[in-house]
Amino acid sequence: MKKRLLAKTTDEFDRRFDAGEDVTDLIDLSKARVTSSSKKIRVTLDIAESLVRDIDAIRERIGVDRGALIKIWLHEKVMEEKSSY
Repeated sequence: MKKRLLAKTTDEFDRRFDAGEDVTDLIDLSKARVTSSSKKIRVTLDIAESLVRDIDAIRERIGVDRGALIKIWLHEKVMEEKSSY
């Protein structure tokens, strides 16, 4: 089997990846590492039933889990607040 040439630039690598080329043999996986954004902490909230119903109506319409939707909204709000410092 012919060994494929390594990408000479990141742009070439990106182009080959975007074109659907298998690039796994172009990556040195021995140096790869998995990083975690942070330790997860459980938060419990008491929320009015009417607000939960409204959230559920939105999540059903867009097809996501309630917890995922709330996490997205919290993240968006925190990023918005951080950018206004």
